[in-house]
Amino acid sequence: MSQPEGIEVEGLVRQFKDVRAVDGIDLEVAPGEIYGFLGPNGAGKSTTVLMLTTLLPPTAGRASVGGHDIVRDGAGVRRSIGAALQDVALDPLLTGREHLKLQATLQGLPRGERESRPGELLERVGLSEAADRRVGGYSGGMKRRLDLGLALVHQPRILFLDEPTTGLDIQSRTALWEEVARLAREEGMTVFLTTQYLEEADVLANRLGIIDRGKIVVEGTPAELKARVGRPTVEIIPADPDEKESLRVAMSQFGDCAVLEDTAVSVGLEHGEAQLAEVVRALDAAAIHVGTLQLHAPTLNDVFLAETGRKLEGGQVTGAAVDGAAPDGAGGRRRGRARSAR
Repeated sequence: MSQPEGIEVEGLVRQFKDVRAVDGIDLEVAPGEIYGFLGPNGAGKSTTVLMLTTLLPPTAGRASVGGHDIVRDGAGVRRSIGAALQDVALDPLLTGREHLKLQATLQGLPRGERESRPGELLERVGLSEAADRRVGGYSGGMKRRLDLGLALVHQPRILFLDEPTTGLDIQSRTALWEEVARLAREEGMTVFLTTQYLEEADVLANRLGIIDRGKIVVEGTPAELKARVGRPTVEIIPADPDEKESLRVAMSQFGDCAVLEDTAVSVGLEHGEAQLAEVVRALDAAAIHVGTLQLHAPTLNDVFLAETGRKLEGGQVTGAAVDGAAPDGAGGRRRGRARSAR
């Protein structure tokens, strides 16, 4: 592999009886990059991660992770990576500190590091005060943060995160985002992040691959993908509904106008946000009193809709999710963490 701390995938396939869950995907993740793998439930995201972390053999194709072939050198892959998968696998009777000490032992860390590393990681993921409490009493957000700490025990250069914030409240989600961004920015860690949250992908990822029905349908930076969709639009509601037609005529100089049901007029700005000042001057010149004016930039949901013909499930991130609402193992089988082969 040309970039030994990155990921290369060529023609990767995983077949389950009559279902091709992953259908010949190609991708490359550079060292130190956060790569977002975006798609709805059942698109093939988790299956791809399970193959790249050596927990599931591919049906066809090849992949290298950290310079190690996932089929021929699974032990090398596991030594290079950390993984926090979709369902956390924690013992409710152990404390957070005990989990980290156990993981440090399994990873073969020297005695001194086995003693010091847990404290460092507990502080990093914000669990110092809960370090000696049994994990059975942790909230969902605390369990996710501990799972991230476990994935970092052996200081991997590549980190796999499979939908790490599903079911978390906005505070827990934001805290995890900040730590992942710091790992890439300050430690140069390569991060492969699967998500169905558009905001998460937009905030964190340097580049995105959108997968649907087992195929990568489009790839690029968030800005590049949104630029593919087209122009931003400005939506205006007149203070006086009777001015709707005058508003449409005034805005028609900027492009084709759409008159919406709530008396709003929407028009695409061919030259982007820079034309907003011209729009305001045109409204003044036509003596139109504005009730509401909103600028809408293209979103990743627009990208997904344009590329697949449907909207992304879970695309809207809100604060409505309840911390810990999804218990361990809910909605699917429990998956273990990829560990080093000693």
